[in-house]
Amino acid sequence: MAIHYLCRHCGTQIGSLDKFSVHTEQLGLHKLSDQERQEMVSYESNGDIQITSICEDCQEALDRSPALHEFDYLIH
Repeated sequence: MAIHYLCRHCGTQIGSLDKFSVHTEQLGLHKLSDQERQEMVSYESNGDIQITSICEDCQEALDRSPALHEFDYLIH
């Protein structure tokens, strides 16, 4: 099982934890609401977990240009 973190705005892979046994509490997933968990966490057929977050580049772009919050996908 691997855990993959991807940016929800640009699709960039932020990082991965391979062959790692962790509990949701260690990842902080228990702090998400049910709706947030449905939007951010997906389980692949091979047992991998995909978590969408935001990369540093997209966060910086959103900080510089708040109007970008209107878009689901950012290109940088």
